[in-house]
Amino acid sequence: MNLTGKNAIVTGGSRGIGRAICLELARQGANVLFSYAGNTAAAEESLRAIEALGARGIAVQRSVDDPEGAKLLVDTALKELGSVDILVNNAGITRDGLTMTMKEEDFDAVIATNLKGAYLMMKAVTRPMMKARYGRIINLSSVVALRGNPGQINYCASKAGVIGMPKSLAKELGSRGVTVNAVAPGYIQTDMTAALPDSAREALLGAIPAGRMGAPEDVAAAVAFLASEQAGYITGQVLQVDGGMGM
Repeated sequence: MNLTGKNAIVTGGSRGIGRAICLELARQGANVLFSYAGNTAAAEESLRAIEALGARGIAVQRSVDDPEGAKLLVDTALKELGSVDILVNNAGITRDGLTMTMKEEDFDAVIATNLKGAYLMMKAVTRPMMKARYGRIINLSSVVALRGNPGQINYCASKAGVIGMPKSLAKELGSRGVTVNAVAPGYIQTDMTAALPDSAREALLGAIPAGRMGAPEDVAAAVAFLASEQAGYITGQVLQVDGGMGM
């Protein structure tokens, strides 16, 4: 894979899977603009790591769940980098709770960031990508969108939505050289999963044929492939990076 000369936007790129994606795209030669919510120290660390790989990095503190935020990210990339060739919708939050006791504001917050944020970013890049007759859009979903998970009705709904949207957009943009796909990670070693008790971790490992939790780099490699020239005939698809858990 070679992404030299390509410019990417990654939402939620300051840590975890988002940071790994930024670094893998940079390693393959792409310049990367990423958004972050509020952890400035983590964002600066990601920025230094991108630049250490020889790529240009830009960090923008902005939420993706409002149209102006999405527009700002795209406008900044167009102004500073010259194009938006790759969009990775990675930003996401959780507000877990059983359905009968879940607060509506917790449901709305997850849908706003995970689902509406992805929609707004895709809408913002559609015109420049169509004009360029080239683009790669990748949405980060989750294995729970396909399996369900108790206490995560909001998260599962949002992650199922970011599978459905690429299928629709892929049909709209396919003739313009723009591919739209989703990656559905399984249980990945992140700050979120590190907080799981040992009993829960052992139960999860028992459900994974590969016998291990994934690493953020496993997901980043899949995203980089879908962002590459080699994936130009793949669109509207869901690539599960889950060690076989979703079979």
